[in-house]
Amino acid sequence: MKVEQIYTGCLAQGAYYIESNGEVAIVDPLREIKPYLEKAAKDGAKIKYVLETHFHADFVSGHVDLAKATGAQIVFGPNAKPTFAAHIAKDGEELPLGDVTIKVLHTPGHTMESTTFLLKDEEGKDHAIFSGDTLFIGDVGRPDLAVKSDLTEEQLAQHLYDSLRTKIMTLPDDVIVYPAHGAGSACGKNMSKETTDLLGNQKKTNYALRADMTKEEFVKEVTEGLLPPPGYFPLNVKMNQEGYTNIEDVLQQGQQALSPEAFEAAANETGALILDTRKPEEFARGFIPNAINIGIDGNFAPWIGALVPDILQPILFVADEGREEEVVTRLARVGYDHAIGYLKGGFAAWEEAGKEVDRIESIAAEEFARRYAQNKNLKVVDVRKPGEYQAEHVETALNTPLDYLNEHLAELPKEEEMFLHCAGGYRSMIAASILKARGFDNVVNIEGGFKAIAETNVPKTAYVCPSTLK
Repeated sequence: MKVEQIYTGCLAQGAYYIESNGEVAIVDPLREIKPYLEKAAKDGAKIKYVLETHFHADFVSGHVDLAKATGAQIVFGPNAKPTFAAHIAKDGEELPLGDVTIKVLHTPGHTMESTTFLLKDEEGKDHAIFSGDTLFIGDVGRPDLAVKSDLTEEQLAQHLYDSLRTKIMTLPDDVIVYPAHGAGSACGKNMSKETTDLLGNQKKTNYALRADMTKEEFVKEVTEGLLPPPGYFPLNVKMNQEGYTNIEDVLQQGQQALSPEAFEAAANETGALILDTRKPEEFARGFIPNAINIGIDGNFAPWIGALVPDILQPILFVADEGREEEVVTRLARVGYDHAIGYLKGGFAAWEEAGKEVDRIESIAAEEFARRYAQNKNLKVVDVRKPGEYQAEHVETALNTPLDYLNEHLAELPKEEEMFLHCAGGYRSMIAASILKARGFDNVVNIEGGFKAIAETNVPKTAYVCPSTLK
């Protein structure tokens, strides 16, 4: 028996490869299926099952394409209603895989179809659980993503409490926990950076698994402090439930190389979003007017989902040469299938063609400190999350988290100079590019973010200043 976690950092997502005696099960695969096919071929094994813990909201699974390519059976737990062929397993059903067995544990709460898969080894001993978004390391799944008119998040949280205590906490302490996500995912609140643990340790350290916790206490703690989910989540659920365009077709369409003239014409004709995926510092020095910078070397896909509201919008992109396929792939992971081409030769080709170029002023923290000392009325906008801001922030800074920037543009001073920062510079350049595209011409990015500002003598405080978020 072999179990391999295939972790994708930019999505904080874990897929799993389970092999026994020539048969393979893949749990919660990403959309690009080649790695799974290659692993099975290397092992001389056949993919028998594609196990889905639930209809994912934060990424598009590869279940449909993987089943088509291999003949594998897609398996969901009870209550799942996909529009494609799949086996809807019963609670307690056992799936044979080589010399091992996978038992279906229906664990509703995160969603009503949420299911945990229990792997039993060759001796029939409980070995590991693939817990999806039911149980994370240090946390549990948020219960507000599947809320319907007849089912509140409090009611879902009650289901989750029962699932954890009757299906998971009753398992042996030496069972390994393999969750679908780690720190950075929007599917929970306080996930650990660790991506696996023993169940016994989670019983001791995970706040939601306290033995003396009442259902009322659980509901209160699990639902407390939940931020609104990203707008693309329901669309990803729909794709995972109803199917989607083949990934190879998406890749082919997105990798159309366009000259500067063709790129400009396509932008004018289609109204496409221009997405610049270069490093923030390179973007600041020069970019296509109205382009939005979301760097490929950061949490690219989640920020696309959070900030690009129209999942069907055509996208033209600028990338470092050789990374075009990576951009299209990572867009497709979160359902953005409508990339229509990229700038051949990168931004250098745009400049060489004599096309119009825009820039963003970007200054070092020391320069910001000098200007702040001269004028303490500078408009400082902190785009970090509320928790980061509350821990410590520039004394006069206004907190407008990047996640909700689009909703709060009217509250920002359009005619005044604004100094933007995040923790390290990635998010603030995204914010600066959005503001520039919306007609805010006086934005200044602070390089190195609050980490760099903290090393200066700019006055800072840890109490909560008035926020733009009510």
